[in-house]
Amino acid sequence: MGIQITLNKGRVPVKVWTQEIEHEAIQQLVNVSQLPIVHGHIAAMPDVHAGIGATVGSVIPTLSAIIPAAVGVDIGCGMNAVRLSMQASVLPDSLHRIRSAIEAAVPVGFSQHAASKVLGSRHARTARTLDQRLDAIVGKHPGLMKMQKRFNETWVCQLGTLGGGNHFIELCLDEAQNVWVMLHSGSRGIGNCMGRYFIEAAKKDMRRHHVNLPDADLAYFAEGSAWFEDYVEAVDWAQDYALLNRAEMMRLVLEVLERELSPRINAWQVLGEAINCHHNYVQRETHFGENVFVTRKGAISAREGELGIIPGSMGAKSYIVRGLGNADSLCSCSHGAGRRMSRTAAKRKFNREDLEAQTQGVECRKDGGVLDEIPAAYKDIDTVMANQSDLVEVIHTLKQVLCVKG
Repeated sequence: MGIQITLNKGRVPVKVWTQEIEHEAIQQLVNVSQLPIVHGHIAAMPDVHAGIGATVGSVIPTLSAIIPAAVGVDIGCGMNAVRLSMQASVLPDSLHRIRSAIEAAVPVGFSQHAASKVLGSRHARTARTLDQRLDAIVGKHPGLMKMQKRFNETWVCQLGTLGGGNHFIELCLDEAQNVWVMLHSGSRGIGNCMGRYFIEAAKKDMRRHHVNLPDADLAYFAEGSAWFEDYVEAVDWAQDYALLNRAEMMRLVLEVLERELSPRINAWQVLGEAINCHHNYVQRETHFGENVFVTRKGAISAREGELGIIPGSMGAKSYIVRGLGNADSLCSCSHGAGRRMSRTAAKRKFNREDLEAQTQGVECRKDGGVLDEIPAAYKDIDTVMANQSDLVEVIHTLKQVLCVKG
């Protein structure tokens, strides 16, 4: 499709890849476009919807500055997917036992691995690859430790855990009936601590310098300021932790499949198509001749030839895509279907019978605890994909047969 709306109400334009956008999201995009640090234009993906301060589904290029609330509190949240050398025919008719085994191996919601099992194990040795960098960050900002009980133990025990909300682990089948494992998670409690800590610091810094903002949540750190380098160091660490968290979860899930499917299939392996990508993050990139910080808040990188993952809801299709390198989108695309209604509104409108109907054929929770994740609370993924046909090409279409939610 291409750009459908261009907003010209701020200092820079906002290019939007959909017409399905609520007023609050439009106002948030306009607010960001008024900031003096934004370079060129802002891009809003077809799954765009209102967030906190900055809009979910927005791509924000900034010169010599970063907006911590635009990166958010689930720093490095993203996707991991691998294709396996097995076909749907090897899966048992009932996937309940496999779902239960995954839920036993990967803590979900607020749960985490027991310290007695992970401290001193391979799991802990994996976590310790990040240890020295974290010590340096906390050494300069001991206030971080006050935000999380048993700080040094918690982040290790949460490595390889799912979390809640829209995070998930799925078994999927592609168009050729190949089996995929796909999962969605981020930097867990420690990323949340870092996000909240630096968002508040940015707000205080703006007030101290009497900077007027259209929204207090758009407070930013300017390069060269006392806080800027420390935030970059922390956000880089959290993004690396998120990558490691997804990799550890994937390892645990593959171990479950090895145990559960070994009587049914002699040998299988992970094939070459493996993707581990962020969709809540910031990094340096060059766009329109300038070296800028690009914040993707609910968007993935879609440079030419780059593989990415665009999941639907827990009852809809997902897509493995290849980027087309569209300059107007800042080489980006959507990170999913995007919510069409809030969690509260979803719980008010739908019931368990609706959830069961909309997740028919998927082995998953069908209780009130995940009602806010009902497929109808999300935008239609096929419409989202049609709206970004100039941003990505579809390589594989996946349909889940099993979904684990927190």
